[in-house]
Amino acid sequence: MDVSGVSRRGALGIAGAAGIAGLLGTAGVAGADTTASHGDKALIGPAKGDQVHVMTFNIRVDVNAAPGSPDSWADRQPVLAEFLELEKPTVLGVQEALYRQVLQISGDLPHFYDWIGLGREGGGRGEFMAVYFDTRRVQPLDFDHFWLSDTPNVIGSKSWGNNVIRMVTWVRFRDLRTGRDFIHVNTHFDHQSENSRQRSAALVRDRIAGFDPSLPVVLTGDFNTPAPSSASYRILTEGGLVDTWAAGAQLTPAWGTFPNYRDPVLGANRIDWVLANSRVQVLAAAINTFRVDGRYPSDHTPVQALVRFP
Repeated sequence: MDVSGVSRRGALGIAGAAGIAGLLGTAGVAGADTTASHGDKALIGPAKGDQVHVMTFNIRVDVNAAPGSPDSWADRQPVLAEFLELEKPTVLGVQEALYRQVLQISGDLPHFYDWIGLGREGGGRGEFMAVYFDTRRVQPLDFDHFWLSDTPNVIGSKSWGNNVIRMVTWVRFRDLRTGRDFIHVNTHFDHQSENSRQRSAALVRDRIAGFDPSLPVVLTGDFNTPAPSSASYRILTEGGLVDTWAAGAQLTPAWGTFPNYRDPVLGANRIDWVLANSRVQVLAAAINTFRVDGRYPSDHTPVQALVRFP
């Protein structure tokens, strides 16, 4: 089955902080605060040289919450825009984005960003696992989508006990600085069914194993299960992926990634991850508690990784 993507520029197709100071530059290190706060310096910021800045962010679906409430998208969107303008990831995988949110984020990002994605119910319907990317740095060569079900090529399919449709978007990129190709896989596992999460992890593991083994792969997502204790985490990491949080310099404390608009909690569950295969060198990772005047951009925190592809 042909599973086409949607893009804002193509209607028919791709329609130890001190130890890493020299890599990040002074802005990145200065932003690596040990308290949850809003600052005007990026934790990682635009990638330098052959480095690639990877981010995962569950932006929280727009539920038409009342203005002034923590969940109000109208109030959260400007905070998200300010955050992305500050950090400028090379590639960004989002979860829970409705089509209108995908377009709004696209409009808020600098003009040199583009995106690839598809609604999980097909077309513009349902939430997107959209992948945004800096077109000055990377060029998409191929992409596809599959569903976390027994029939992964069937749009909108679901199995394994999940009541919500779950899916994956992946993009093969060429790094325009180095000429090296890599693959970015982005997903959102089920929030209710443990069986679905484990089956989803196995399917994603197997699909990644089917890519060209010479290519670096980064996997971003909201996995709705904690690292490192969950079965889904073990399925993915025992299947050849590493957790960038554990593999590189940690620029922030180990905050939980679902504070739900409250102050982040040290040691709480990390359910949002950036994983990578053995072709990826992990330099640093961060759990970003960015906020403006007490306003968070989402009920999740974004997770960032600085990597390179040797």
